Amino acid sequence: MWIFFLHIRAWYCLFRSEMEVIAFLSLLITAVFSLSACVPHHYHFVNMNLTWTEAQRYCRENYTDLATINNKNDIEELLKSVNDDQVQYVWIGLQKTVSYKWKWSLGDPAFYTGNDSQYRNWAQGQPNGDDDCSNMNPGQWNDYECNNSLPFMCYRDSSKEYIAVNQTMTWRAAQNHCREFYTDLVSVRNQPENQQIEKIRNDAHITSGVWIGLFRDSWEWSDQSNSSFRNWRTGVPDNDGGNENCAVVWVNTDHGQWGYRTCSFKYPFVCHEDKLVLIKQNLSWPEALKYCRENHVDLVSVHSEQIQRRVMNVVQKASTAEVWLGLRHSCTMGIWFWVNGEILCNQNWAAGHRTGVDCRDGPRVGAVQSGGDHRWVRLPQTHKLNFICTNYED
Repeated sequence: MWIFFLHIRAWYCLFRSEMEVIAFLSLLITAVFSLSACVPHHYHFVNMNLTWTEAQRYCRENYTDLATINNKNDIEELLKSVNDDQVQYVWIGLQKTVSYKWKWSLGDPAFYTGNDSQYRNWAQGQPNGDDDCSNMNPGQWNDYECNNSLPFMCYRDSSKEYIAVNQTMTWRAAQNHCREFYTDLVSVRNQPENQQIEKIRNDAHITSGVWIGLFRDSWEWSDQSNSSFRNWRTGVPDNDGGNENCAVVWVNTDHGQWGYRTCSFKYPFVCHEDKLVLIKQNLSWPEALKYCRENHVDLVSVHSEQIQRRVMNVVQKASTAEVWLGLRHSCTMGIWFWVNGEILCNQNWAAGHRTGVDCRDGPRVGAVQSGGDHRWVRLPQTHKLNFICTNYED
């Protein structure tokens, strides 16, 4: 500990002002003595037996809404929240409606920007029937019976790569394969991607159509989320009874897979709480920091890929081109760091914005673009922008 304070004393001599010393010490002590960064549970298990509608009302009164699930990581977080080994399944916020829509298997809204998720390249006269899955052949799309077998295209998010699998499976089996070994069935967000995927299909010498991740269903989330992620059990949904219109997650058996039940049945349930809050006031960075600390916990620190994806979901509704993050630059040390005291690790910079900071015109702070690829940019702290507060307690 004495060595730690000696290092602080050494750093003291490098600072140009008392204010900078105070700011640095505050953030450094926070970084040393806080717990390692983690995301607290986004989900809240409620061990009360209620109908789906009653559970929805309870969640809206006490949290945000019944649980929405965007990806497999969310499933794991939800399962961790269920702390009763006797619970077999729980209500989530997915309900069957009368409106059929085409959606992507890779359902995380953060993967899409603008109207990316609405891009379609149907062949002439398509879709033309009651089939709920789609294939590409050649280059254009067709609706197709989901239980037919075709080769398929997977997507690996870590390398932004498309993978042709020249093995025939049903659409659901292909989806499971892609999720197990890659990320998901391929989404096609624009014409250049469509051409690239078609080239990969040809290079793999696949002469038939290939499954892509587009499917059709009538299920919607209670909070009106655009997430199209689904994780149904095998053979579900078929709705043989005709009135099983509300979704559950199986907890102990079929780990994290989904089924459905009649909405008037009574089960425990899981709520979700929005921990990131977009504030549509235009404030300077110091004003935004003060607002968040007085009304929430802090300006958001993006210390993981998971938080970055949630920021991308939230920021799309902003009214300014950039949105403040809790990111600031130290001219003396030449580093970027978060207001929660962490040095920058996870990074999402726009080209040319991380390095070469000129401090002569005052401090530089960080913001995220509300459109495009949602990259981080550096700006003078006097700009007036929307901002994101966090309710996460480390």
